Amino acid sequence: MIDKLLKYDTELFLFLNNLGSETWDGLWLIITNKIYFGGLLGIILFTLLYKKFGLKALLILIVVTALMIAFTDQMTNVFKRGFERPRPCGETDLFDKMRFIAIRCGKFGFFSGHASNSMAVAIFGGLLLRPYFKNLIYLLVSISLIVAYSRIYLGVHYPLDIFCGLIFGSISGFVFHKLAFYLLSKFN
Repeated sequence: MIDKLLKYDTELFLFLNNLGSETWDGLWLIITNKIYFGGLLGIILFTLLYKKFGLKALLILIVVTALMIAFTDQMTNVFKRGFERPRPCGETDLFDKMRFIAIRCGKFGFFSGHASNSMAVAIFGGLLLRPYFKNLIYLLVSISLIVAYSRIYLGVHYPLDIFCGLIFGSISGFVFHKLAFYLLSKFN
């Protein structure tokens, strides 16, 4: 059963990865870059949080966000070391069938840190700001999905790595959203 699932995962990866073209490679490298895309998203979210919650609450939310990202990032590493699933770019039998345009490959890929972190931020920020911006969560989740797809496009993650990262990120974002509301009620 697992072998069949991994076979389908590889086939879906090759299909999605090979949809790319040199014309779009630069854009996808920017999208996947944590500094450019993550920084822009962070500035937008923290500006909105500041306007709706004020400075004291924003400082609490920055700490909770940092804890959330550290948690999802470290749990991603625990899973990667635990499962030791090679990334597609590390599979020699796939290399001539795929497009690899990432700057580096990395060793293990299950599950995607980009997917889990971006989805955690999307759910966290979207739920915090839902009373003020009803549809913002849809925009944030869409951005997270684009970031997640970039990892397939670049050749560094299988779709199953992405899917599991998105699920883990959703759960993390929800839990840390609850923590943020608890802390805001205590200290505000």
